[in-house]
Order: sequence, then structure tokens, then C-alpha cells
Amino acid sequence: MLKIIVPTLMLIPTAWLSPAKWLWPTTLAHSLIIALFSLSWLENLSETGWTSLNLYMGTDPLSTPLLVLTCWLLPLMILASQNHTSAEPMNRQRTYITLLTSLQLFLIMAFSATEIILFYIMFEATLIPTLMIITRWGSQAERLNAGSYFLFYTLAGSLPLLVALLILQNNTGTLSLLTLHYSNALTLSSYADKIWWAGCLLAFLVKMPLYGVHLWLPKAHVEAPIAGSMVLAAVLLKLGGYGMMRIMVMLEPLTKELCYPFIILALWGIVMTGSICLRQTDLKSLIAYSSVSHMGLVTGGILIQTPWGFTGALILMIAHGLTSSALFCLANTNYERTHSRTMLLARGLQTIFPLMATWWLIASLANLALPPLPNLMGELVIIISLFNWSWWTIALTGTGTLITAAYSLYMFLMTQRGPAPAHVISLDPTHSREHLLMTLHLLPLTLLILKPELIWGWAF
Repeated sequence: MLKIIVPTLMLIPTAWLSPAKWLWPTTLAHSLIIALFSLSWLENLSETGWTSLNLYMGTDPLSTPLLVLTCWLLPLMILASQNHTSAEPMNRQRTYITLLTSLQLFLIMAFSATEIILFYIMFEATLIPTLMIITRWGSQAERLNAGSYFLFYTLAGSLPLLVALLILQNNTGTLSLLTLHYSNALTLSSYADKIWWAGCLLAFLVKMPLYGVHLWLPKAHVEAPIAGSMVLAAVLLKLGGYGMMRIMVMLEPLTKELCYPFIILALWGIVMTGSICLRQTDLKSLIAYSSVSHMGLVTGGILIQTPWGFTGALILMIAHGLTSSALFCLANTNYERTHSRTMLLARGLQTIFPLMATWWLIASLANLALPPLPNLMGELVIIISLFNWSWWTIALTGTGTLITAAYSLYMFLMTQRGPAPAHVISLDPTHSREHLLMTLHLLPLTLLILKPELIWGWAF
């Protein structure tokens, strides 16, 4: 564990002590080496399921893929941010890299924590760097509004969780994930217990986000700079799903009936946010709403509490992390050239950037779950397990997948096909940095086709 955490910590002095012209290459090389070292976690050979275990941290098949995704994302964020921060003073560029590094540090500690209270503290700590990135480096005046939405939604959801965890500690005497499985089952019968159950899940459902408490997400995505959007879509939303999987073990007797409204909201959200995507004009907003739709499927898969549901949720979380991050990077390359996120103003880019159009096609197809990508594997496993749980769900999930296909193709056709308008003829060419960025997003996604057991968690 320390072989990843210590180098991540040392990235901060590296960012501040590197000469100006070497700042981006050194931090990129350093973070790439960390990402490559983190791949060693995928070799999980222990019989107990837990490896790299010490007093406070450990990895198991559920947290390992999320940890590797976190480490993999930092070099990609550094690659993506290099262009739009280049005009800023050097100290601000160093601060930006420091914030991204601290975010990675908090996320690693959140995903590998074996004590739930440590997980909670790190879950909250990720708010601070993300908020600073959105409110300081965002592109428009509404970024302060978006930052306050993000802060208050998350805080309002997670304060009941702290009270719920203290009650759990009081009742069972432990908050360790290693021993909670073996503590006596709680007899949940009173109304207070039902409020406690909701308190445990609310923070994670807001973070997912569940349809109904999702308004902070499109705002935060649209206003955030590219690195903010990438880390929000790829990793921060996954904290909600991860926390739900961890805490579900303790909520056992009540979940059967109490989760119905949340499952209904999640599945209804798939259809509703998909329909919202169909009439979006703003490219980043469309990708943000599609994240809500995919995470609704993940929420449904987790709440029915079957091994298949958990497996599908984890696969879809990893696949969605890479895909939506890639889509945000593509939207950013468009924005850096046309200075507009409106899809109508930047059409027919395929004739100008043919290679970039190829990346657009692959990312759009991944977003609509093309076989044999892991996106399809995750969605199918969740839809099958939901169908097995109640066959009525097929109406919502089936409609949702149809709408997903429709808006993904709409997004591709609107930005890439058709005649190029007169005002986008003289654009800067694409850089090898951007093609490397897209390769590093979509290569892991395609390689996971060959070895999906790395990301299917506890199931088999």
C-alpha cells in the first residue's frame, strides 16, 4: 500500500520544486509510474479476499479495480489539463497539480480503508479539492453556483451518515469492515431503525447520484474544467456505489421492502435522464446527464443485493468511468478549438479531424454499450439480475437502453457528420498529446474484454 501512497505524496514537492519548463513532463512521468505500479494490486492471490492488509487499509476484489482506476486517472488528467492551464501563472499551475494529487491521495485512502470512519473522513475530504477545482478553474460565472450546489447536496446527504455510523459503533462495538460481518445481526424493528437505514444510504445515493437528488451533477460538470469533469465522472461518482456495497451488509433485514422507492427512482431516472439527453444542446451537459442514467442502473443493481447485481454494478462502474472520462476529453478538445459547447455550432468536424472522429465513434459506441465491451457486460448482467428480481423492470431498463443508443448516436452525428459550417474551417490541428490521452482511455477498456475477471469483484 505504501508503495503507492508515498510516491503520490511525493508528487506534491515534485510539482513545487520542478523547473517551470519541466513541470508537466515530470509530474506526468511520475504519475504514470504510480499508475503502472498500481497494476500489481490486480494480482489478488489471497484466500481471505483481502490483500495488502495493514491496520487501517487493505484491498479486496471490490476495491482493487476502483483503486487502479483512480491511479490510472491522474496522468490522464495531467495530460488533458496541460493546454488550458498553460496561459496561467506558474504558481497556479503548480497549485492545480497539487489539488489533483491530493484528490488521488484521498480517493486511494477512501477505497482502501478497512475502518468505515476512515472511509467517511476521506469521502468528505474529496469535497475540498474538487470544490476548489470547480470554483477556481471553471469557465463561467455560474461556477460558484455550481460549487455551492455540489457542496450542499453532498454535505446534506452525508451528515446523517455520520450519525448513523456512530449509532452502529455504539450497537456493535466496531466499525471495521473485517469484523462487521461477524457481529450479531441488528434487530431492526422500530421507526428509528428505518430512519437509521435511510441515513446510512442517503449520502451514497446523493453521490451516485440518484434521480431526484442529481441536480448538482450537471451543474458541476458543465462548470468544471476538464480535470474536474474527468475525476467527477470517472471516480467520485463511484464512491457512492462502493459505499453502498460496503454498508449493505449491515442493513439486511430492512432492505427487502425499504429499497423499493429507491429502485423505482433509479430505474425511472434512467428513462427520464436519457430523454433529457435527447434534447440537450450543450455537449458537456449531455454527457453529464448520461452519467446519471448509467449510475441509475448501477444503483438498481446494488439495491437488489444479489451477487450478479453487485458484479454488474462494479463492471459498469469501471467501464463507465473510462468511457465518460474519454467523452469529456473529446468534448474538451472540441471546446479548446471552437470555444463553444453548443453542438449546433460545431458540426461536420469529421472532415476537419478524421482521426478525432474515430475516437468519437469508439467512445460513443462504448457509451451505448456495444458488444463485446465491458459496458455491455455490466449492463446485461444488471438488466438480467433486475429482470430475475421482478420482470416488470424490463420495461424501464429496455426503454433506457433504447434511449441511450438514440442519444449516443445523436451526439456523434451532431458533432461529427454533415457539412462543416463556415466559421470552423480554420481550426488548430489535433496534437499527439490528445491522441495519447484517448488511447490511454480506450485501450484499458478494450483490453478488459480479454480478462473481465479483473473487474467482476466478489461474484465467482
